Amino acid sequence: MKLITTAVAAFALTSTAAFAHVTFETPEAAQGSTYLGVLNIGHGCEGEPTLRLRVQIPEGVIAVKPVPKAGWDLEIVTGAYETTYDYYGTPMSEGPKELIWSGSLDDAHFDQFAFRGKLTDSLKTGTTVYFPVIQECANGSHNWVNEPVEGHDGHGGLEPAPGLNITEPDHAHH
Repeated sequence: MKLITTAVAAFALTSTAAFAHVTFETPEAAQGSTYLGVLNIGHGCEGEPTLRLRVQIPEGVIAVKPVPKAGWDLEIVTGAYETTYDYYGTPMSEGPKELIWSGSLDDAHFDQFAFRGKLTDSLKTGTTVYFPVIQECANGSHNWVNEPVEGHDGHGGLEPAPGLNITEPDHAHH
């Protein structure tokens, strides 16, 4: 038991910086693949619980389906895409543009919110696609909507959006 407690304490101490922002569990995926986006939420707002999480879906990510969470309401905001995409032979010109989970996540707890989506060929390899996230609490919010700035840790108004690095397509699985 002591070994488990020590391991958990070591993980907590070394992981604090990693959980300071909203981040993807897997921060890269191949162009043209289906991506499972798992967002890590490590804290609330100045000690308050998170009551709503809003995730904006960027252009080029289509056919998004969120994972429901027990005890949370889920809303999917749909809209038109800027272009029509080929989704396995079917033209797709609209779909989910924002996912909204509403519930309560205590500031002392960590949780994950997930969705699946198709990364179209319009997303260029070697680039990073950002998913703006608004984390709402009773008396404030964290607006994780900015592209990161080199040399900043994300605080002081520079709350970075979680980014997904687009890698070369994996032709072996097509």
